[in-house]
Amino acid sequence: MNIRSLTRGDGVVIGAAVVLFIASFLDLSGYDCPSGVDCSSYSANAWDSLSVLMGIYLAGIIGAALLIVSRAMPVRKVAGFELGQFGAAFTVFSLWTMFWTIIDAGDAGAGLILGLLAALALAGGAVATPLVPALKAPLLGTPRPAAVQPAYGQQPSQGYGYPGAAQQPFGAQPGQHQPYGAQPGQPGQPEHQQAAQQASQGGAAPAPVADFTPFWFAVPVARPLYGEDGAPNPIAELAPGTWYLAVEQRGPGLIAQTQDGRRGVLQDTTGIQRG
Repeated sequence: MNIRSLTRGDGVVIGAAVVLFIASFLDLSGYDCPSGVDCSSYSANAWDSLSVLMGIYLAGIIGAALLIVSRAMPVRKVAGFELGQFGAAFTVFSLWTMFWTIIDAGDAGAGLILGLLAALALAGGAVATPLVPALKAPLLGTPRPAAVQPAYGQQPSQGYGYPGAAQQPFGAQPGQHQPYGAQPGQPGQPEHQQAAQQASQGGAAPAPVADFTPFWFAVPVARPLYGEDGAPNPIAELAPGTWYLAVEQRGPGLIAQTQDGRRGVLQDTTGIQRG
C-alpha cells in the first residue's frame, strides 16, 4: 500500500469514518428519563439495532475503507468494478439513510447528531475529492529526493541528477548543449524529424537505452502518461509539483512510474526538472 498516494480529501474521509464509528456507541435518543423509571430502551445505541448499524454506520465506514483502498493500492478494480465508485455510493447511502432516520426520530440523541455530521463530511469528502484541487493535493506531501553523498575525498558530481547542481538537459554530454531526446551525433534535431526517421525504418517502437540511469523529475505543467502498449488514451496525468521516477528511456520519451506504482510513457519531456 502506497500511503503517499493519499490526498487531503482521503484524510477527510478517514477522519469522518473515525467520528462515525465513535458515534455508533452514543445514544440514539435524547429522551430525558424521569427518576425511578426504567428507560433502558431509550438509551440504546446503534449496536442495539442491526438495521441502523448496517444501514448507516457500518455502510459509511465500509465506503470509506473502499475509497482508501482504491486510492492506495495499485489494483483498483475487482471483477471489473471500480472500488472507488462503490465506496462513494456507500457513503452517499449512509448520509441519505441517516438524514431520514434523524427526521423520523423526533428526539435525536448524540449518536444520531454526531453521526449525521460525520456522514455529511464523509459523503462530501468522497464526492468532492476528485473535483476540488485543494482536496486532490497529497496528504503527506512529496519528499524531495535525497542528494547523493560523494565518496570521501571526492568532489560532488556536477552532472545531471545531483540536486543543487546546475541542471543539464538530459541526453547531452558534458560541454554540449543538446535538447532532451536528441540522439548522439544529431544535436538539435527536432523530435518530428526523429519520428520520421523511425517511421522510415519500419515504424518499430524505439528500443530502450541500455546505459540509462533512473532519476527523479517533475513536470512544469500537467501532462498525460500513456500506456506502454501504445494505447491512445492516457492512463494517468502527471501533476506539477510532484516528483516522479523515470525508469527507462525510449526514443525521445521516458518510461515514468507514478507514486502508486503505475508505469507509462511520458511523450512530452520538454522543460522537465530533474531532482
